[in-house]
Amino acid sequence: MQITQQRYYTPKEYLELEEAADYRSEYINGQIIPMAGGTVNHNQIALNLSTELNFAFKKQNYRVFMGDVRLWILQKRTYTYPDVMILAGEPEFFNNRKDIILNPQIIVEVLSKSTKGYDREDKFQAYRTISTFQEYLLIDQTQIHVDQFSKTGKKQWTLREYDEEDEAIALVTVPFEISLQDLYNKVKFEPVESEGEGADIEGLG
Repeated sequence: MQITQQRYYTPKEYLELEEAADYRSEYINGQIIPMAGGTVNHNQIALNLSTELNFAFKKQNYRVFMGDVRLWILQKRTYTYPDVMILAGEPEFFNNRKDIILNPQIIVEVLSKSTKGYDREDKFQAYRTISTFQEYLLIDQTQIHVDQFSKTGKKQWTLREYDEEDEAIALVTVPFEISLQDLYNKVKFEPVESEGEGADIEGLG
């Protein structure tokens, strides 16, 4: 992730720039950082999950939001766009803006090569400052693999990993379950090149 300019922006300046921008950016304590472009796999996984969630919660008091809704993390002075957010009850809006929420219970990120380290470490650390945040899913888009973090107490989280197609993910804090087969429905993985093949290709031209 590259910073657009080495200068400090206020949150107000960021929001004004974001409204006029042709692409989305995150705001992290004064810095504006362009977001990586989405892939077909990224979009398909987020859509598969959101569709199943929305259907499951049709008559329950939960709300599901996809990547266009912005999250404000007050303690870290960060604006970001989680891939999927689940809220219990009604959303709390920042400054009455209907595009910025404050109270996700579950956050889901579909990992990309350029941001997976950030999603696992710094972003997860920022999310943990949100009082309503209780569960975090990290979904790999290059292979069948999901990490599920759930809060068990103050500063205590547990991790469960999923990597078999016949497994099902059961969320801990809301009544919802999805099989990995359904989560990865229509997702096509790229063939993995051996190191030798990669070296040959890089040596051409």
